[in-house]
Amino acid sequence: MNAKDLFGERATYEFIDWLDSIGYFDCPASISHHGNVNGGLFSHCLLVANQLNNLTKKLNLKWDMPDSPYIVGLLHDICKCDDYVLNNDLKWEYNKNKKMDGHGDKSILMLSGHFDLTPQESKCIQFHMGSFTDKEQWKYYCNAIKEEPNVLYTHMADMIASQILEDKADLL
Repeated sequence: MNAKDLFGERATYEFIDWLDSIGYFDCPASISHHGNVNGGLFSHCLLVANQLNNLTKKLNLKWDMPDSPYIVGLLHDICKCDDYVLNNDLKWEYNKNKKMDGHGDKSILMLSGHFDLTPQESKCIQFHMGSFTDKEQWKYYCNAIKEEPNVLYTHMADMIASQILEDKADLL
């Protein structure tokens, strides 16, 4: 399956080229935690997409678009393409020249102009970090869950992928 097929009919070839140009398929998901290898971001995002799809089927989650669980899972951490760079020793390090700080909000901003997200998808990506944000942000996370329950399931899928399945990814 090629990347265009994976992202579905809403993705253009220009979008796939953009993903490639920002290192989406090559960069790690982190430097010191889950997915800290070349291509770790894409592998992690694919795990999240599959877990979100599994939760959708098992819990009968409602989405505005049928491909939303995959889109949210695949794009929730796009911000990391700006967070890490290869150094002269070809090792990943923190990008000292990041375009902006943030995580969920940053992912939404990076995607703007490249991929049209539904409001539901945007909210799930924006708040996917759950309580792994500053404590003063927790009320916004709780409000987002009340407005859009799939925010919680997106966070759950991310946690399942990063905390349970990452070490077993080669078995999947």
